[in-house]
Amino acid sequence: MNQKLENKIDLTREKCPLCKSENIQRFHCDKTREYLSCDVCSLVFVPAVYFISKPKEKQRYDTHQNSQDDQGYRKFLNRTFLAMQKIIKPESSGLDFGSGPGPTLSVMFEEVGHKMSIFDYFYAKDKSAFDKKYDFITATEVLEHLHHPQQELDRLWSCLKPGGKLGIMTKLVLNRQAFSAWHYTNDMTHVCFYSKSTFRWLAERWQAEIDLIDKDVIFFYKNTAQCKRNIG
Repeated sequence: MNQKLENKIDLTREKCPLCKSENIQRFHCDKTREYLSCDVCSLVFVPAVYFISKPKEKQRYDTHQNSQDDQGYRKFLNRTFLAMQKIIKPESSGLDFGSGPGPTLSVMFEEVGHKMSIFDYFYAKDKSAFDKKYDFITATEVLEHLHHPQQELDRLWSCLKPGGKLGIMTKLVLNRQAFSAWHYTNDMTHVCFYSKSTFRWLAERWQAEIDLIDKDVIFFYKNTAQCKRNIG
């Protein structure tokens, strides 16, 4: 470990950004950042002192070349799109949270008849999107960027109608050894890292049903008894 970086963080001043617990410990340290883990919800997170500026964060997102015309990107999003499409009713209302510079998932849902809203902190910052209630919400490759995950995730959950579905796509923490060699940490805009345990904790917080759809696709179901838990 990089001792200089490790000493930079005073654990007594840190709280988990997801559950607000003070029961945290050092998890990993690389050449640029230190990573802490929460004993309560198992979130692995980067302390705020390592956050890059908003202009630099946007500069990073501006390099993304994703668009609705990119068939490779559509195939990537299909892991969320196809699974969600199977369980929502025709002409459902949806929100794509973190739609990015080239909204695509929302377009895919619109193409099959659903009514979509989008929100993105940098590219579609229309907070009126949170004044509505939705049948489903998607958040693909966005949770890892959240500086305030409790606030943002609870807000999304509150925007779901009873029986609504929340589809999340983010790569999962496996263990400390895998994390130490994980390319996902190389992106300085990635500041929160979730595991199955984290999402089980979140399901308990929301009293929700949860399903692991794919290796990094997780669905939550709001107040619906017919969906069974399936996340090992």
